[in-house]
Amino acid sequence: MTGFRFVNGRVVTPAGILDGAAIAVADGHIASVAPLSVADATAAETVDLEGGWLVPGFIDTQVNGGGGVLFNDEPTVEGIATIGRAHARYGTTGFMATLISDVPAVIGRALDAADEAFSAGVPGFLGVHVEGPIISVTRKGIHDAGKFRRLDPEMLALFEKPRRGKVMLTLAPELVPLDDIARLRELGVILAIGHSDADYDTATAAFAAGMTGVTHLYNAMSPLVHRSPGVVGASLDNQTAYCGLIVDGFHAHDAAFRIALRARPLDRFMLVTDAMSCVGVDVTEFDLHGRRILVRDGRCVGEDGTLAGAAIDMTAAFRNTINRLGRSPAEAAIMASSAPAAFLGLSHQRGTLSPGLAADWVRLTADFHPAGTWIAGTRIA
Repeated sequence: MTGFRFVNGRVVTPAGILDGAAIAVADGHIASVAPLSVADATAAETVDLEGGWLVPGFIDTQVNGGGGVLFNDEPTVEGIATIGRAHARYGTTGFMATLISDVPAVIGRALDAADEAFSAGVPGFLGVHVEGPIISVTRKGIHDAGKFRRLDPEMLALFEKPRRGKVMLTLAPELVPLDDIARLRELGVILAIGHSDADYDTATAAFAAGMTGVTHLYNAMSPLVHRSPGVVGASLDNQTAYCGLIVDGFHAHDAAFRIALRARPLDRFMLVTDAMSCVGVDVTEFDLHGRRILVRDGRCVGEDGTLAGAAIDMTAAFRNTINRLGRSPAEAAIMASSAPAAFLGLSHQRGTLSPGLAADWVRLTADFHPAGTWIAGTRIA
């Protein structure tokens, strides 16, 4: 058993915000969380928050890359570990390595690498998010349409093989029969609507068939029009699916996010980065499937101006949710930690500072910048 005393700051817990807290850790899990006034200081490491915050570790379900590595280019244990280290600096203690539309052979290598990464114990790694290639040409964004395909037997076989971690698939429901959506769900695949030109009825039917997520709400999907609500309308009307938000000031107007947050339960929104390889390194450009991607003024764009993922990290997304969207730190913690944990079916393991869950947390300064990250009770950044 090890102990931590977090003093001179605020600690976000499910029971409320504490003015400091004592957290006991056993075998990488939280044994107890108590106010400082009733805690035993024996054998505890004291951490001065210096007026800042301690919040649950961030969980990011859409991480294309980081630390100079793009998962498509390096679908290996080493690639996953490099990406994880880059994002840990910004408070991410759990992540889904995300593969942008690619051929079945690369998807297979990525899923196999995930199994190896679990065996190797890569810190924070939760599984693989396959974004495409079963998506709409009309709503392709930066994805390479030459790699798009239907859910044929070769593709389906990739998802039938048991995996050690979580497997998430973003697809366009207008391209997949409802029976196949239900089949994928039965296989344990977590399904999200994205890069889709579906109408309202098709999207709504897909939710009913087993799709439980929405990949980057508003972006690369049919918009809300008053006589044609599209995927956006279906997503806002739905009260149970988890919607990912890229709160970087580029992917959607802040007002659009504020409206969405008022339309449905807060705990059904997740902050995601859609981060590219540039996060954690100082670069001005990188390559994506042979296309030159420019990193300019905090965003990633193709030479034609198309958004190409993002250059944001989870601490910045957390901070923007407070400063730009007007949400409290406790609300931002729901969106950055407990909601994505629930979406992945991992609420029993992580997502809040609660006894029995992983001892994953992030220290933030008073103005919500990263100041330390712990995974399983060990500081790693």
